[in-house]
Amino acid sequence: MTIVDNILRKMKAGNKDNISRTIMYEDFYKKHPEIRWALLAGMVSRNAGWNMTDLQSKWFQKIISSSFRSKLFHTFERANWTIFADAYPQLLWYEHVKKEKNIDFNLLEKLQVSSFMQKEWKHFLEKGDVERLCTALIVNEQHVIEETVMKHPLYRRKVFSSILYVLEEHAHMSYVIFPTIKGEVYGLYVRNFKQVSSRIWLGRQLYHLLFHPDIYQSIFDFSRHTLPSGSRADYEQYMGWTTGNTSPTLRTTYPIVQHHWNEKIDWSLSVTNTEKFFSPLKKAQPIERTAWLKIKWIELYLLKKFTTLVT
Repeated sequence: MTIVDNILRKMKAGNKDNISRTIMYEDFYKKHPEIRWALLAGMVSRNAGWNMTDLQSKWFQKIISSSFRSKLFHTFERANWTIFADAYPQLLWYEHVKKEKNIDFNLLEKLQVSSFMQKEWKHFLEKGDVERLCTALIVNEQHVIEETVMKHPLYRRKVFSSILYVLEEHAHMSYVIFPTIKGEVYGLYVRNFKQVSSRIWLGRQLYHLLFHPDIYQSIFDFSRHTLPSGSRADYEQYMGWTTGNTSPTLRTTYPIVQHHWNEKIDWSLSVTNTEKFFSPLKKAQPIERTAWLKIKWIELYLLKKFTTLVT
């Protein structure tokens, strides 16, 4: 078995569902903490799992139709799967390079890694710039899902052009929370999730938030001590309060989804001036968001009550 075959075999084994992806990302970070994107990806993947199972909660069953909830689930799942399929082989390549002390960039090409990331991996191995590599991976993966998910005719027409999507975006789609085992919650929210530049901005800000020295250890402790189940109970257990909504676990809620990738296109061949994505930005500061999160859930509860009254 070739190195590429072995990497792809491991990637496919880990790309079973949201939970397996989250575990693989976070385990990789524990072994290679210089690859900060892996922890960021794991924490964002946890959020994707919570959003998936929320769709089957009693509140969302009242607010959103079964058919649209199914479309939203498949959108989350496809994006989650796509990012892992593209990024995890790169992480395994780095692990191989680190172990064997033999840098073979031809393997990246064989793994169909974008020319943008091939250059960024070279830069990282030469300069050791941890933050730039994380930013590069954020930029790369958001452009990968831009072509395969956000602009895909099915998702664009059935999900992102829907009036119901506006509701889901306001309630869920584009905020990410980082919980702690102390019951605190940190996070960020962005509108215009359909815009690749907005998603990159969010990713970069989440990186600075996650690795802020005031809160990093608390969030990492949550990651280390809390196995992902896809349920918001994962973090509500530490908070001392619940929403009153149900929060199913992912593997009791959804079957395994089979995916395929017919043609992988190198997005960076058609995007100019990628250096702009590394421009300095005003960094997010850690603000405790528990009260804010409660307000979001109160809004959803009131919407659920209103929907129940008028139907």
